[in-house]
Amino acid sequence: QVQLAESGGGLVQAGGSLRLSCAASGRTLSSYAVGWFRQAPGKEREYVAQISRYGMTTSYANSVKGRFTISRDNDRNTVFLQMNSLKPEDTAVYYCAADPSWNNLPRANYWGQGTQVTVSS
Repeated sequence: QVQLAESGGGLVQAGGSLRLSCAASGRTLSSYAVGWFRQAPGKEREYVAQISRYGMTTSYANSVKGRFTISRDNDRNTVFLQMNSLKPEDTAVYYCAADPSWNNLPRANYWGQGTQVTVSS
């Protein structure tokens, strides 16, 4: 029903910033809640943030509160993750996911391929 593609990852020094994008095609993104997840080598996939269909509600993992901001532009079918004050422990592959249900995002059927974020010390 919907295809997702992440972009914006890269290599930055600790304290720097990156903005990730999740672009959707196939269906209008306003049909879905969208979440960001990340996975480092040898570790389990970790929840980062999520946003409701029209951006009225957001939620964040404790590890990123105050540093990351999730937003969306439904007219462009895109969700963003602004990452500030990056730390080496933020290094991971970042994935976006979409699901009609706010509560079902960890088990969402629609996932992107991921974008690599590397933070050096």
